[in-house]
Amino acid sequence: MPLHHPKHRHHDDDLLPYRRSDDEAKPRRPYTPTFPSSSSPVSASRLLVLFAATCLILAAASFAFAVSASRSRPPPPRPPPAAAFRCGRAEDSLRSFLASSSPGRNYSAADRDKVLAVVGVYTEHGSAARRAAVRATWFPPNPEGIVSLEHGTGLTFRFVAVRPKDKQKMEDLQKEADMHHDFLFIDADEDTKPPQKMLAFFKTAYHMFDAEFYVKADDDIYLRPDRLAALLAKERPEHRTYVGCMKKGPVVNDPNMKWYESSWDLLGNEYFVHASGSLYALSSEVVEAVATAKSESLRMFDYEDVTVGAWMLAMNVKHEDNRAMCDPTCTPSSIAVWDKKCSGSCNITEKIKQLHNTTLCSKSPTLPPEVEEEE
Repeated sequence: MPLHHPKHRHHDDDLLPYRRSDDEAKPRRPYTPTFPSSSSPVSASRLLVLFAATCLILAAASFAFAVSASRSRPPPPRPPPAAAFRCGRAEDSLRSFLASSSPGRNYSAADRDKVLAVVGVYTEHGSAARRAAVRATWFPPNPEGIVSLEHGTGLTFRFVAVRPKDKQKMEDLQKEADMHHDFLFIDADEDTKPPQKMLAFFKTAYHMFDAEFYVKADDDIYLRPDRLAALLAKERPEHRTYVGCMKKGPVVNDPNMKWYESSWDLLGNEYFVHASGSLYALSSEVVEAVATAKSESLRMFDYEDVTVGAWMLAMNVKHEDNRAMCDPTCTPSSIAVWDKKCSGSCNITEKIKQLHNTTLCSKSPTLPPEVEEEE
């Protein structure tokens, strides 16, 4: 028997908050909420990733293009190398000429000409007649002759000079240099004292030449280059060598007399042994020490030969006395001929020409006959 009357509602129906219709009673699909695409966080993150990827691709493409362009582009031209024949105001006119006439040769900063010796013949603006006489006798008269003598003996010759302050003097000297290309202009002023000029020569010569010896000569001597080369080419046990006509004499302390030495109180009554300034040679190690020393650290006396001799004493070099470097007349072994008694009282240009016209001076063998027979 039924518990409830059909007209009466079931007790459970009173518990439902609403009555379900037939449609609501049907099974439904799960509910998925939807949002406008512009406000979707998922779509925004995708766009950000896409933008980042695009930037990376563009950056990689730009880098690849830059690398490719740099490889295909020729390297920028290097600055021209510093020329070894110029140093400050110093210049070797011969090598300047050879560089301009032979552009294929590279004169770099490290290109120091390697020779047995560089011979610097000290001269002044007013000594054009002496230079002409020397070129007409023992000094090569043109660049070809200088190069030929260098190849034959290992000696390379230059006239050593400073650039005059006077415009006309400088024009005259430059005209002569452009004609003969045989000057070595040093970095010194015209009124510089001789010791400082010689220091400038050694610095310039050492910078431009890789020589076994550096020779200083005056323009009033007669020289046999072949015999000088034979002397310098000899084997020596000492690497620090000072070669020349050694001498010594009294120190003049009277300012009214010739050869007055203002620093006489440092020297005493007599000079130390030193080579005559007309011709002497210093070995490479000696010149390297002098050329690389601070100028203010070197004692300067009034005269070049005394000053160089003082440097040699301080450096403990081997003094090599050779009287053939200061013969007053030509002999079979003379290397240089000059008469100190003739200084200032003789016509030097005529004297040099006379010596050259003497067979014993210019045409005798390099070595004396007895030496050649022994060898």
